[in-house]
Amino acid sequence: MKAHVNGTVIAEAPESELIKIEGNWYFPPSSIVEGYLETSPTPYTCPWKGECQYFTVTVDGERLPDRAWSYPTPYQGGIDRVGKDFSNYVAFWKEVTVSE
Repeated sequence: MKAHVNGTVIAEAPESELIKIEGNWYFPPSSIVEGYLETSPTPYTCPWKGECQYFTVTVDGERLPDRAWSYPTPYQGGIDRVGKDFSNYVAFWKEVTVSE
């Protein structure tokens, strides 16, 4: 699976290594290509997953605020619900396309 913006791949891993949560594919931290994600100050805490870290995605000078996110230290109840530890896995939305 690949996460890409206008053809530029920003994450890539076999589907077997991804985790699907609420319809979003979460990529393992090791699959993220360096240089495209910048920590965002946007705060959010999911009631069952925990504190969220958003990222601004930047590709070819185009900044896409909060188009990626992860849960650095998810709640144990969230891990139990998902069935796998998804700490620091990264999901994407809007202009970031996820495909095979």
